[in-house]
Amino acid sequence: MSGRMTFIQGNEAVVEGALFAGLEFYAGYPITPSTEIAELLSEKLPLKGGKFIQMEDEISSMCAIIGASLTGLKAMTATSGPGFSLMQEALGYAVMAEVPTVIVNVQRGGPSTGLPTSVAQGDVMQARWGTHGEHSIVALTASTLQDVVHMTVQAFNLAEIFRTPVVLLLDEVVAHMREKVRIPGPEDLEVVRRLHTSVPEGTDYHPYLTREDGRLPMSDFGGVHRYNVTGLVHDMWGFPSNDPMVAYELLHHLVDKLENRADSMAVYKEFFTDDSDILLVSYGSAARSALHVVETRRLRGEKIGLLELQSLWPFPRETVRRICEGRSHVVVVELNFGQICQEVRKAVQDPGRVFLANRIDGVIIAPVDIVRILNVIRGRGA
Repeated sequence: MSGRMTFIQGNEAVVEGALFAGLEFYAGYPITPSTEIAELLSEKLPLKGGKFIQMEDEISSMCAIIGASLTGLKAMTATSGPGFSLMQEALGYAVMAEVPTVIVNVQRGGPSTGLPTSVAQGDVMQARWGTHGEHSIVALTASTLQDVVHMTVQAFNLAEIFRTPVVLLLDEVVAHMREKVRIPGPEDLEVVRRLHTSVPEGTDYHPYLTREDGRLPMSDFGGVHRYNVTGLVHDMWGFPSNDPMVAYELLHHLVDKLENRADSMAVYKEFFTDDSDILLVSYGSAARSALHVVETRRLRGEKIGLLELQSLWPFPRETVRRICEGRSHVVVVELNFGQICQEVRKAVQDPGRVFLANRIDGVIIAPVDIVRILNVIRGRGA
């Protein structure tokens, strides 16, 4: 791998990944614990020829990146829980209008103002179900800063491939810790470019007609093609329609283009899963503690492994089922009341063997917290 080695903060890793992926437009509003992303991009993005704008709030930020993306630019915003709540209506618009955008949500304690400087993973279900109506969404995460860079690039790639908003769902600990990171060189990571239509000017252009490979070519808004963009149910020309068949096919398309590929597009890591009797499942900063438990307990001869999820939505149900199969117990480690634990229980054949190790108090879960649950499961007491 080429590139340069550096020592940076998690939010800076997001910036490095976004710039590598070709970010051209950023609109956002400062909010703890994601503010460093906006601060750094306000300096670095203009030097790359991009545009940075601080908006008056998170609603306008989301609307601004939708508009910028429609004109052909790779666009991103960043926020935290309360701001992510404000973005939901416009996020639903981006889903319906199939506008590629990237939204970074650095999670903090909630609800409401909650614990603004403390860690949490309480927005997992909001990322999936925050907007109204039937749809699917892509949500990615990471536990190391090297992976933050890679998953930021992946977020932009998936947004372009599937013409969809992608949520990068980090948390306060990952955003504010510092690690050694190798910034990739030009040939180290694939960058997916915007797929433009080959339909010539003056020819009938169908902005919502998919190719055989499932991709939807775009034409830059304000360019040679005139077309309609709406949040209403629409036909392949983009014009609103009340036809039940049009609605049926459109909603199936919005869901199927992601859910049918949930396992093929899944990103995850396995640690010592070949012979593990007990399997931990985790993501984000909680996965760091889970990995520490796995590594130390295996030194004692215990057969324990870890499945670290880096793509949360669409949930890779078949992948989780396959890796969890044959384990005596599965323990999901997360910083909420069990939002991914629910999904794991739905995926496996024996949900009664799935347990939760968690914290919800703004403190990162420690290895001792996980071990305490393991001891209870094994019947050895707390």
